Amino acid sequence: MSPSEPIRVFLVDDQELVRAGFAMILNAAPDLRVVGSAGDGQAALDTLRQPRHRADIVLMDIRMPGLDGVETTRRLLAAPDPPRVVMLTTFDTDDLLVAALRAGASGYLVKDAGPAELLAAIRAAAAGESPVSPRLVRRLIDSFVLAAPTASTAGRPDGVPPGLARLTAREREILAAIGLGLTNGEIAARLHVVESTVKTHVGSVLRKLEARDRVQAVILAQTLGLTGEPPAPG
Repeated sequence: MSPSEPIRVFLVDDQELVRAGFAMILNAAPDLRVVGSAGDGQAALDTLRQPRHRADIVLMDIRMPGLDGVETTRRLLAAPDPPRVVMLTTFDTDDLLVAALRAGASGYLVKDAGPAELLAAIRAAAAGESPVSPRLVRRLIDSFVLAAPTASTAGRPDGVPPGLARLTAREREILAAIGLGLTNGEIAARLHVVESTVKTHVGSVLRKLEARDRVQAVILAQTLGLTGEPPAPG
């Protein structure tokens, strides 16, 4: 995807009205274009194989009859050059959220998010970031970190990743900002640096913490209390 091309988005949801509503919002944005949609996981996999439906981002409902969003994501990401997946979840009832994290989803968005949050999440995912709705952070912490520690905290009774001590002062600032759910652009503005510098620091933070992706960094920052703000109630 070149900077001049719109972000190509594919919608997967078993409710036709939801797909239509999302399509209306996304197609109204000049930098986004909906290239197709499907009502179930298998139909999504079949359609996404077609060149005219090639997508950069897939908005994936986590709960669907037949092939659910988790298994669909796992199969989709096993293919060559896959799109990035932003998982849609119904915050109050989903017990599949952690499975989606392990399946490799790039971001997590509450299904009733407003248009601005939806657009921001898609743009962040397309830029290589991992958007996480603040309302989901508490659930991710409770279900993922406390129930099944990541490789970066394994073997540590206090749950503190060994690499934390190796972070520079600036990298700890970056980690705290990641924990607040800020994008690279927002972090750059907050710290008065250029975005490319933030991207370099983020890569270093993930490497030192042995975090698989930005989502795990969000969880670690919140769990360790580095953000200065409590996680969103869940």
